[in-house]
Amino acid sequence: MTINADLRILSRATSAAIAPQVAPTGAGILHLGLGSFHRAHQAMYTAAAIQQSGGDWGIIGASSRSRTIVDAMHAQDFLYSVATISPAGTSLAIPGVHTDAFVAAEQPERVVTHLADPRIRIVTLTVTENGYSYSPATEHLDLDDPIVRADVQGGSPRSTIGQLARGIQARAAAGGEALTILSCDNLASNGTHTEKLVREFLHALPGGDAADALALLDRSVAFPSSMVDRIVPSTTPQLRDEVAALLGAHDRIPVPGEPFTMWAIEDRFPGGRPDWEAGGAVFTSEVGRYEQMKVRLLNGTHSLIAYLGALRGVGTIPEAIGIPRIEDAARTIMRGEYEPSVEVPSGVDVRAYEAELFDRWSNSALGHRTSQVGSDGSVKLRQRIPEPAMLALDAGRMPHLIALTVAGYLSCLAPLPGFDPGVHAASMTDPARERLAALSASARDGDELARRVIGERQLFGADLAHQDAFIARVGALVDTIHRHGVDAAISDAVSAAEESMLEKNLTTTKEGRR
Repeated sequence: MTINADLRILSRATSAAIAPQVAPTGAGILHLGLGSFHRAHQAMYTAAAIQQSGGDWGIIGASSRSRTIVDAMHAQDFLYSVATISPAGTSLAIPGVHTDAFVAAEQPERVVTHLADPRIRIVTLTVTENGYSYSPATEHLDLDDPIVRADVQGGSPRSTIGQLARGIQARAAAGGEALTILSCDNLASNGTHTEKLVREFLHALPGGDAADALALLDRSVAFPSSMVDRIVPSTTPQLRDEVAALLGAHDRIPVPGEPFTMWAIEDRFPGGRPDWEAGGAVFTSEVGRYEQMKVRLLNGTHSLIAYLGALRGVGTIPEAIGIPRIEDAARTIMRGEYEPSVEVPSGVDVRAYEAELFDRWSNSALGHRTSQVGSDGSVKLRQRIPEPAMLALDAGRMPHLIALTVAGYLSCLAPLPGFDPGVHAASMTDPARERLAALSASARDGDELARRVIGERQLFGADLAHQDAFIARVGALVDTIHRHGVDAAISDAVSAAEESMLEKNLTTTKEGRR
């Protein structure tokens, strides 16, 4: 598509023709992690809230490290477009809720300053699972991390947890107004988890430096949990061209997203909050159930699709789920291995939810890449697989498709010598890739690789590290992938899972007749 070079840059003037302008009267929210997901999710809910009820709920956005988004937002009156993409077409919206943006790595003191400002009543976070500086093995703050250690010792904090803790210290010194810190990342009980890490940081400070901050935490700082859901792929040059044609203006940072969006939140906001219900947010005491349903049924199955698709040589999730073998594996893991571990939220039809997931994954217009979904598996899978796997193992059943997920992950990120997982697997990023490659380089077979990674290194936690049968099953599937191809491994795992479910049903039927 060729775009007129004379088009103006996106601004409040050039966007007025396609969207009503949201104009917050001030900034009441500080957001850490100014990436695509936040801009396509929380910002859209906030725009709906301001449009319905007004208020000073503008957002000051802090990018972790990248200047790209920050520079573009300054050049575009803090505007960008969200392109909702489906096979039926593309529609645009411009949230218009951001009032400022900066790079936290370049101005870490600004995070602390904004946290001390009583006009800021909510801090939201989308810094990914990696951004919380905790040890997955212990789930405690990683005080051996050099950045965390430096933050504890003093100076402008660079870690997210250090910035929050130092900001709460500054807020306590400035009068101690009420504050809500709202994690929007895929962590179990993310509010409770974030509060624990902030408290551990404060307790690590020397002397009595943390006394006032801890008193403020006890008195008037809330950490509600939330569950967020929307598929937001990477922005492409083609999307920029399409958006420019629809806007009649150049937008350097458009964000693509699927039509589906969900946000479930605990309603604990001592300093007030926007009317996010206007955008469809659900305030509930069952956030844990929403989180469990999403992390396992959606995210866990999504990971399996990504690894199998990449090994099959396809670049997008719709292409992958369009392969019958992969669809069979996805339906089997969802129904047989993840669903039994989920407490479904009140009023949710789990069958309708599952059917909608397959519709979402089949959105060919969206083009969500297998390499994007498969990245950071060392962190993501630890949130998704251990508990449902252990529930099955404790009941005497082998979770064959969860084992296939791990085997697919290892084959993509740490292939044995002589095996080429393909370009899409090679494009996956992971903080553990280098360590895994060192383990696979000298492994004789899949069994040895699985024992090193799952057993000795406990990549997926202490419980699975002691499950010899599960580790052996992963190793066997790695060998099948490497020697006979991913289709053979899928057939093996699905057949074994179906046989296991049949045996379970027969046993249940016999017991019911007694």
